Amino acid sequence: MAHNNKVGAAGESFAAQYLRERGYKILERNYHEKMGELDIIAQKDGFIVFAEVKTRKQNSMCSGLEAVDLRKQKKITKTALMYIVKNNITLQPRFDVIEIYTGTQDEFSVNHIENAIALESDELF
Repeated sequence: MAHNNKVGAAGESFAAQYLRERGYKILERNYHEKMGELDIIAQKDGFIVFAEVKTRKQNSMCSGLEAVDLRKQKKITKTALMYIVKNNITLQPRFDVIEIYTGTQDEFSVNHIENAIALESDELF
């Protein structure tokens, strides 16, 4: 398990760097609330972006996006809404999934899926 945590942390660091290089301002990493955790919270172009990072081996059976099931999506959106309220955020929220694939010798490839998670209107109230 420690290996997976190490790989996951490396993937998250890579994702944060990837976002920075594309003009995102990283606001938080590994933000915790009672109901869940947000891997990366960033800001760009009038959006507050909540990015779920999934690190996988290149030949993994399931993609990073597939690993973000409905239960996980609900935890992410509820945690994000708490963050928005606590911090008086007025930016448009967006929920992305960033798939990091590891190859040989610490090589990473990125698949950034914008708007990967839809926020249901009933979750706003």
